[in-house]
Amino acid sequence: MLEQQRTIKNSVSMTGTGLHTGTDCTMTFQPAPENYGIRFIRSDLGGKPEIPAIADNVIDVSRGTTIGIGEAKVHTVEHVLAAIVGLQIDNIIIDLDGNEPPVGDGSAVDYVNVLKSAGFEQQKAPKDYLIIDKTIIHKVESEQVEIVGLPLDDYRITVMVDYQNPALGSQHTGLFDFEKEFEIEFASARTFCFLSEVEELADQGLIKGGDLDNAVVIVDHQLSKGELKDLANKIGLKEKFTLGDDGILNNKSLRYKNEPVRHKLLDLLGDLALIGAPLKAQILAARPGHRANVEFAKQVRKLYQQKQLEKKYQLVKKEGVVFDAAAIERIIPHRYPFLLVDKIIELELDKRVVGVKSVTMNEQFFQGHFPGNPIMPGVLIIEAMGQTGGVFLLNSIPNPEDKLVYFMQINNAKFRKPVVPGDQIYMELTLVNKKSKIVTMKGKSYVNEALVAEADFMAGIVDRPKKQEE
Repeated sequence: MLEQQRTIKNSVSMTGTGLHTGTDCTMTFQPAPENYGIRFIRSDLGGKPEIPAIADNVIDVSRGTTIGIGEAKVHTVEHVLAAIVGLQIDNIIIDLDGNEPPVGDGSAVDYVNVLKSAGFEQQKAPKDYLIIDKTIIHKVESEQVEIVGLPLDDYRITVMVDYQNPALGSQHTGLFDFEKEFEIEFASARTFCFLSEVEELADQGLIKGGDLDNAVVIVDHQLSKGELKDLANKIGLKEKFTLGDDGILNNKSLRYKNEPVRHKLLDLLGDLALIGAPLKAQILAARPGHRANVEFAKQVRKLYQQKQLEKKYQLVKKEGVVFDAAAIERIIPHRYPFLLVDKIIELELDKRVVGVKSVTMNEQFFQGHFPGNPIMPGVLIIEAMGQTGGVFLLNSIPNPEDKLVYFMQINNAKFRKPVVPGDQIYMELTLVNKKSKIVTMKGKSYVNEALVAEADFMAGIVDRPKKQEE
């Protein structure tokens, strides 16, 4: 595997029709600087909006992976992304004057050939590998889908499909060496569907750019000549349909005996590019599809974001500590004597956070609350939970250094037991709901596993005021 980041040397273009939308599009690959990542640009729209190729921007997975921000969308990105990842490209601009990349022959090989013609340029920055250090599992029991990520100091993918359909049967494949196998064994595996799905896809307004030159149609039931002709007319094809005798519509030859499962691996590779970082892991997938692929990518991306945050804020790595006091001061604006969280010991992005406050007799508030009977004010326990939640929320958004968390409501506050000098408070906040910039959380505080306080929080994420120039 490469150690340094890679982009392309020159801009290159290709033109064609999108598989599902049927719209014409010219797609231009352009070099990008270090740490830029993979981004699509809709140059046909006002302002030329950028859409980073990350799982957070996926808006549809019905028959392909569509990403978008606002009104800007790009359909069916998985084959392009598979080509980019397969060639180990880290930084690239994908400029389109339409809403869907050209389908080519239904595989990734046309993109690979175009990218290779541009040449590759090694960059100085090292690759930012996400190293999977624990088992990650995504299951969809109802569909018997399972995707597993295992620790490995390399990147390997194994895929099995079994649609319980005699026309396809059970197939499996594996990609173990990108440089030796991707281009030869997988890049040219074409997209496929069952004959029974074609009419349904057409009714959904899909496959407007599909034909028998860019898709393999597997015959899974019988149709008369008249029904085949009606189907061809419905999807706008002039080519005559025949059932053939090899299980493939019009007797089209497969490029590999197990071409369908190889294409499933290609799809998975493209969808996992949405993690936003190159992987070192063993990926095992049973019956994967775009929905499961993207959900798994989101799950792994959370791990990547968490590792990035730990790397960004952790000054000295300590066992059992995510953020120490110095790191917390880099995240939230609070300072002595009003910084009321000492460390963060657990952080799961978009799920929960656990912070710790060690209460000592030296706290200023004990001078007046109460002399001779020191008790931590309940409102300050609430404030400590709020600050813990602030660390949590600011790490769930881009550019947290430009934002502040303002609490809008505190509901159902209850104080169960007094907190006194010598106590150590464990504050757990769990995400309840997140809509745009408004977030609700449930907070609980414990001392020696005993619940001492709880409350429900509603907070808004706002822009940090800019400092006025003197």
